[in-house]
Parts: sequence; structure tokens; C-alpha cells
Amino acid sequence: AYDEAAFKAAQGAGNSILVHVTAPWCPTCKAQEAAVDELGKKPDYANLKVFRVDFDSQKPVWTAWKVNSQSTIIAFKGASETGRIVGQSKPDAVEALVKTAVK
Repeated sequence: AYDEAAFKAAQGAGNSILVHVTAPWCPTCKAQEAAVDELGKKPDYANLKVFRVDFDSQKPVWTAWKVNSQSTIIAFKGASETGRIVGQSKPDAVEALVKTAVK
């Protein structure tokens, strides 16, 4: 789950970060979640920090990033956004996004 202090600490440490704006009722979000979970099992992404933002209850968080819908995934390297995808749940697309933060 998203925690502001933990997110800021990860940014400050220069970590590779993935933020998933998700909703429990969203089938695309569920598919994205499965893709993110699979990537987390790969050694190349062992240090990736993943934060899940609930679309229904954490509106101030996702609106700050100019997100318009659930099923949005944003990649960061430290404080810099490296890319984002919306509504895309194919594992290779999610991995391509993750690679922008892990380089």
C-alpha cells in the first residue's frame, strides 16, 4: 500500500519505484497486478519498490500525479518519473516500463 513517508524515502534513496493506481473492482488492474507480481520474482527487479495507490480512497495522491483513471502505472528512478502506462496489462509492456526505472 502507498505510504507517503516510505515513498519519499525511496525517492530520496534513488530507488527504482513503481506506483500502481488500482481499484479492487477493475479487471485491468487485476491483470496489471499479476504482471507486476511476476516481475517481482525476477532477480533483475528484486530491489524495485512497488506502491499501490487505491483509486477509490486515495484521490489526493493520484491527482497530484495528474492521473485520470485507475489502471495507471508510473515508474520512477528516485524523484524522476521515467514513464507511465494506462490500461495496459500485457506483461511485456509492464516490464518495458519497469526497465525505464531500473536502468
